[in-house]
Amino acid sequence: MNSDLLFDRSYINGAWTNHGLGSFEVINPANGKVLATVLDGGKEIVEQAIVSANAAFKPWSSSTAKHRASILENWNSLILKSTDDLATIMTLECGKPLKESKGEVAYGASFIKWFAEEGKRVYGDVIPPTAEDKRIVVVKEPIGVVAAITPWNFPLAMITRKVAPALAAGCTVVIRPSEETPLTALALAHLAELAGFPKGVINVVVGKDASSMGKVLSKSKEVNKISFTGSTRVGKILMEQSSSTLKKLSLELGGNAPFIVFEDANIDKAVEGALVSKFRNSGQTCVCVNRFLIHKNVYKEFTQKFIAAVSEFKIGNGLEDGVNVGPMINNKAIRKTTEFVEDAKEKGGEILLGGKAIDNCFFEPTIIGNASKDMNFAQEEIFGPVAPIFKFSSDEEAIQMANDTIYGLAAYFYSENINRCWKTAEALAYGMVGINEGLISTEVAPFGGFKYSGQGREGSKYGIEDYVQTKYMCFGNVN
Repeated sequence: MNSDLLFDRSYINGAWTNHGLGSFEVINPANGKVLATVLDGGKEIVEQAIVSANAAFKPWSSSTAKHRASILENWNSLILKSTDDLATIMTLECGKPLKESKGEVAYGASFIKWFAEEGKRVYGDVIPPTAEDKRIVVVKEPIGVVAAITPWNFPLAMITRKVAPALAAGCTVVIRPSEETPLTALALAHLAELAGFPKGVINVVVGKDASSMGKVLSKSKEVNKISFTGSTRVGKILMEQSSSTLKKLSLELGGNAPFIVFEDANIDKAVEGALVSKFRNSGQTCVCVNRFLIHKNVYKEFTQKFIAAVSEFKIGNGLEDGVNVGPMINNKAIRKTTEFVEDAKEKGGEILLGGKAIDNCFFEPTIIGNASKDMNFAQEEIFGPVAPIFKFSSDEEAIQMANDTIYGLAAYFYSENINRCWKTAEALAYGMVGINEGLISTEVAPFGGFKYSGQGREGSKYGIEDYVQTKYMCFGNVN
């Protein structure tokens, strides 16, 4: 691994700052060992970053979209050239298998490439006037300083998915990565500097106190937009704290994804989709399947094939060859997963596979049969490698079960009937629906949910709209 990509402090106004209130440790979740010690900038470093981003906004927003695109293209190229090193850093700090980490580098870079081009297409309008001596013009302008608060489970892609459209639109950014995984974010800042971003355009603040740092960002009058990925609980807090400044928010929050297998489904394809949509990153993603809803006529066939496939998984350190399931992020995640399994067992669930923690770092890929709606995971997000299987008897029952949640991020279903596919897709109250497909995230499509899963969209042509504001200009007395 290239040590030139390893940094241990915040990046402000084009420099690595020595300001800190102490330090915190970054732990390798695969073995519990200290991976790095990072300088804790605290809320003071956030305030410095906001000043830096605010000062850089005017010159950056005044530059041409083509100029900004060229720097974004440079950043994209440098990230792709550093794939192996970035993937290794990611696997060390968040635990996902190295193959998945390499996939995340490509996925994350794709947003930079996409928005480098999309920034050139932030079009306005000329509206037919209401009088002969008037002209009506609509233009789009960058919203200002943007705060990106990102989670640990996708330490690279959750940054690029937020800041690429912001930067392309002409905004400057303050990035606050998770304290669990700051090293990837700091490596990205270094590559951004090499790519040619001016001082202050990109700032990365690292610290242990997420609450106080987030409060500074949400209360600041100089921060015009917050983009947050994380829990619904924290999303509500940020929304409440931001109310005094009426800033724009994009919130990608919790999920409770159903995976429906109808009786006419291709079961082998459904199992393939189930594997990728449930166990990626050990089930620690916001679009992971939370509930498997299987028609009673194919329940046995699906369950047997699913168990056989999951039984082949290799559990271990993500740097080892052939590992499919890496560690949980921390002991708290292990405890929560264990509680879900114990609750299900107490309420009649049948452990068909797995069910136990390993070495206080890993959790066995687990399949639970006879799941019921009174079990905790029927309403709560699992965020772990546990797959509960429910039965249903009719299309109406499946859709009712799928929609019986406060969340509405992603849903999946398998059917070979085109009429059923259309009707089900339309009936599911989710922002994203995978139809005979278990892997749906891409830079060209809008990512986001309904209900308590948040607001706003990331990726696609829609993703840049959250970083611009619309200005109407009326020219009068035109003779």
